[in-house]
Amino acid sequence: MNFYFKQLNADAQENAGATEPVEEASAATTNAPVEAPAKAPVAEAVETAHDDFDWSVDKRNVSSYSKEEKEKYDKVYDNTFIQLNDGELVNGTVVGLTKTDVVLNIGFKSDGLISLNEFRDIQGLKIGDEVEVMIVEKEDRDGHLNLSRKQARTTRAWEKIVEVNKTGEVVTGLVTSKTKGGLIVDVFGMETFLPGSQIDVKPVTDYDQFVGKTMEFKVVKINETIKNAVVSHKALIESDMEAQRAEIIGKLEKGQVLEGTVKNITDFGAFMDLGGLDGLLYITDISWGRISHPNEVLKMDQKLNVVVLDFDDEKKRISLGLKQLTPHPWDVLPADIAEGNTVKGKVVNIEDYGAFLEIYPGVEGLVHVSEITWANTPINAKDFFKLGDEHEAKIVTLDKDTRKMSLSIKQLTEDPWNDIESRFAEGTKHEGEVKNITNYGVFVELAQGIGGMIHISDLSWLKRFNHPGEYTKVGEKIDVIILGIDKENRKLQLGHKQLEEDPWNTLQDTFAIGTVHEGTITRKDDKGATIQLPYGLEGFAPNRHLTTKDGKSLGLDETAEFVVIEFDRNEKRIVVSHARVWEQEQYAEREGVKKAERAEAEKTKKAVKTIQSKVEKATLGDLGVLADLKKKMDQEANAKPASDSEEKA
Repeated sequence: MNFYFKQLNADAQENAGATEPVEEASAATTNAPVEAPAKAPVAEAVETAHDDFDWSVDKRNVSSYSKEEKEKYDKVYDNTFIQLNDGELVNGTVVGLTKTDVVLNIGFKSDGLISLNEFRDIQGLKIGDEVEVMIVEKEDRDGHLNLSRKQARTTRAWEKIVEVNKTGEVVTGLVTSKTKGGLIVDVFGMETFLPGSQIDVKPVTDYDQFVGKTMEFKVVKINETIKNAVVSHKALIESDMEAQRAEIIGKLEKGQVLEGTVKNITDFGAFMDLGGLDGLLYITDISWGRISHPNEVLKMDQKLNVVVLDFDDEKKRISLGLKQLTPHPWDVLPADIAEGNTVKGKVVNIEDYGAFLEIYPGVEGLVHVSEITWANTPINAKDFFKLGDEHEAKIVTLDKDTRKMSLSIKQLTEDPWNDIESRFAEGTKHEGEVKNITNYGVFVELAQGIGGMIHISDLSWLKRFNHPGEYTKVGEKIDVIILGIDKENRKLQLGHKQLEEDPWNTLQDTFAIGTVHEGTITRKDDKGATIQLPYGLEGFAPNRHLTTKDGKSLGLDETAEFVVIEFDRNEKRIVVSHARVWEQEQYAEREGVKKAERAEAEKTKKAVKTIQSKVEKATLGDLGVLADLKKKMDQEANAKPASDSEEKA
């Protein structure tokens, strides 16, 4: 039926004498040349006379065709149709160029326009060139064909990116711009992301230096959902380095000397670049001597020879050494390093038991704490030595086989204990410096290498200390007296309180039992309080003896009167009581009342006797007065025993 309408249109144009326009219209519409079969009827119609016209055509202008002709014309007609869908990729021919757009013919009923900006990557674009585009819409709201070369390139690029991600193929891309955390790379016309950590094996801080460069990359990650890809240049470098590593490790041998470059320095060593393979030079293998940090010997990018100490094929770890390229210092000791000689060294390590002096690079000796001074007082090596300080010492022992050396500082001077009896005789007084304080005493240095201890009980006659630090401090000067000498063990027994006479001999009368003194509470505990008494003496008051008259207890730093209830000169002990003070006052008041009552009774007796002696003869009236007086005296006599019993109660 389609062929029928087509033929009908052709016949009508033929009868109107317009054969050529039909051919042009057909070519413009189908974009396919019309072969001889399409032109044959036209030529035949021109040559056929009017009287020879085929009058078999009915009123509907329908001609009859054979089956073969019908199939032939249907095939030609079907070839003029192209089925197009939105989102399809097709090839188009450039049929026109303007200042802003490119006109493309894709074989559709109308041409499409694409912005010239989408062809910036094509140099010298001209009419007749074929390009691949995507059909965005066959007809937009204005009826125009909407095409996009950018979307076509993106689609093709994504297909290629997915493919190279599977195959691991290396691609070339152009770094177009910098973004947060990395770079944007154009690969196959599609933007991909290059993270900063994937630019190089070394950390990169300046991203701008790569913008505009064309580099090789490897697609390491894709996201099908959002069509996003991540590329890496570092992966290519690592793969090249891996090949170099494999080649280098295959040729490695222990003891082999290689040239390397210092690429990184850490606290524990340095990483060396051996030409594509990294090795670790531990801090202990850098120098025979002690170093606190590798940067004392090494510098970044420094080239030097190192020896292979060990390597692991699986883990690809290589241990390197630098000091092993030189002889061990103990094997080439100078002749002047011998027993008995004096050497000078630097403190490189300090322990509780002593300090190590480096007297030659890689050669150390130990100064034990017992070899620091002739004094027998305890010495802390960390207080005497400081790292980096230099000291002179005498070589006591030297063993090259075990590579051990013992040193002594005190043996540089003469032993001061040889004439100790003449310099510090017993009973002599001296001034010393407090060097150390313990819980049980104070260590005092009297001269270089000579010292002794003052026991805590020999610090004061009057005060009792919980700790010697309450009396003196380290570094203070103190006067002492020599109480005893132990030359064999290098010990002096010192005293401080013995510089004065024992005051307890004279205080016995002053602080006799029953005497009252003013005192201040200086310390309190569960048992009682320490009372500061006159003349620097201290007493002790049990808790029950701290009670005041109103029933309360005296507090810290309170001053009150105390009565001595115990005095022990041998034990240097005084016990006092505040409660006894006000108890004695109450007792004295009661005794005063009793004394007044006894005086009044005695006075009454004397008055009675006086009256009796003056009366010669008693009368009845006098007898009455006497009877009353006798009655009063009896009442007073009866009342007196009752009063005594109350006082006893």
